[in-house]
Amino acid sequence: MNNSFRTSSLHQRGLKLSHLRLMATLGDRPQVSVAATLLGMTQPAASRLLAEIERIIGQPVHQREGRGLSLTSSGQALARRAARILQELDDAGREIEELAEGSKGEVRIGSVTAPSIEHVLPAVQKARELNPGLLIEVIVDTSDNLCKALMAGRIDFAVGRLVGISDPSLVEMQVMEPEPVSLMVRHDHPLLKSGSTALEDVIRHDWVMPSPDSVLGRAVIRRLSSLGLPPPRQQLSTASFLLTLAIIRDSDSIAPVAKAVADTFAQDEGTVYGVLPMDLRIEVEPYGLIRRSGSTLTPAASKIAGLILEGSRAKR
Repeated sequence: MNNSFRTSSLHQRGLKLSHLRLMATLGDRPQVSVAATLLGMTQPAASRLLAEIERIIGQPVHQREGRGLSLTSSGQALARRAARILQELDDAGREIEELAEGSKGEVRIGSVTAPSIEHVLPAVQKARELNPGLLIEVIVDTSDNLCKALMAGRIDFAVGRLVGISDPSLVEMQVMEPEPVSLMVRHDHPLLKSGSTALEDVIRHDWVMPSPDSVLGRAVIRRLSSLGLPPPRQQLSTASFLLTLAIIRDSDSIAPVAKAVADTFAQDEGTVYGVLPMDLRIEVEPYGLIRRSGSTLTPAASKIAGLILEGSRAKR
């Protein structure tokens, strides 16, 4: 390889934003025709850009596979870095807007259910009191979907667990706390009326849980197995918390949910929900605040992230 290729940087060799946009798009959708459409250009134009990229870096970034293509290891590395560079530019634009508009700003947060209620909501309320002009979006989803959204730049940071991240070095996680689990039922459930806490009575009822290979599903099955009990009967499996609430409200089903969530819904006066007075000592692995490695949060996002971590430390 020419010595100048080893010593000069890619931008000195002529790598442009258009090249970065194409590589970032191919990293997510490895088809030139699809990438071209998403970028608003013709397929020949995208193919020319791809050829320019390979000439600039001095090695192939893609290889043909049937009607599509796959990125080489060099292509994957460039696509990953390109996505981060473009995300940093987007974040820089948002930060500049925040500085120009004073008190205004926009923050996009992702969270799994329990910390969204226990930590994110209080932090958001406090941030809005300090900065009424702040626009905040909170996405509540499973950890794997949140990690995908984080890596795609659709959220600033996530509160959840590292799931589906192929390269852990791409993210940084500040561990917050483990998640104890309670058994949630409707307020007039037969077990609440009888006061029974016998394990055989509890396991006899249908349970509503996410899939057995989910974080919560694995934790429940593992704990029941350690108690010598079979997996619970599941006539319906769902990751939707709203659907879970509807099911236990209208049936004798039992739902293992985060203790913080169960307590919130069961403590209100006139609630239709209750919590079984027993602790099976089910605990889901710790969650934490996750951000992209090396990224700098905007001032508004950094403030809310700090409030979330502060609230978590105060409850330990």
